[in-house]
Amino acid sequence: MTPPDAPRRRILLVDDEPHIVDVVDYVLREQGFDVASVISAELALSSLQVSPPPDLVILDLGLPGMPGLDLLRHLRTNHAGLPVIILSARSEEIDRVLGLELGADDYVTKPFSARELAARVRAVLRRGAAADGRAPAAGTSTTCLVHGPLTVDSDSLTASLSGRPLTLTRAEFRLLECLTRHPARIFTRDDLINRLYAGEHVVTDRSVDACVKRLRRRFAELNAGFDPIQTVHGLGYKLNPDVERAP
Repeated sequence: MTPPDAPRRRILLVDDEPHIVDVVDYVLREQGFDVASVISAELALSSLQVSPPPDLVILDLGLPGMPGLDLLRHLRTNHAGLPVIILSARSEEIDRVLGLELGADDYVTKPFSARELAARVRAVLRRGAAADGRAPAAGTSTTCLVHGPLTVDSDSLTASLSGRPLTLTRAEFRLLECLTRHPARIFTRDDLINRLYAGEHVVTDRSVDACVKRLRRRFAELNAGFDPIQTVHGLGYKLNPDVERAP
């Protein structure tokens, strides 16, 4: 439950099924959230222009008009820091992987437990609050990290390549910052889940792999052939040592 004196977090629900909207709206409001619902991607885009913006979006994929995945792509391009949870009847592994690769923070399949959905909303928002740097862990340095053309600023939560800013989601920034802070260390997927997601059980190895894939795509858009992350087969990931020599 949200403490009585805490501001109510705003959730935008994008779903065209009335009974789903009713259930999610009821449970989230009961849990202390403010909820606005729209039935299409086009209406969701209009809602994002209203101030204050939502703190999190719950997104169905089977929407009329613009498909949900197209809306997700738009959100990741234009609202990179806005958390998104997909809520969809598409339960195949390929659908879940695609949603995560496109930048969703979590993926919930229908039929679902409304209270579990509320727990996942809280988990994603907690992870976002930690990434905002509101309460750095004791002994954690917040200096600007520089490796070759790569700069990661933990204070401003920004990253750049050769002076060109990178548009990253919270999860992408956290992963890049973690690898850059410990450039010689190999991180297993479990290490990264514990560091980036505070050990939340809703996060899987696939989430880490999808985040790495998206990060590589971000860098490729700025510098073809540049890959800041090295895959250590059978172990995990580390910062690519060639980053120091990259143009």
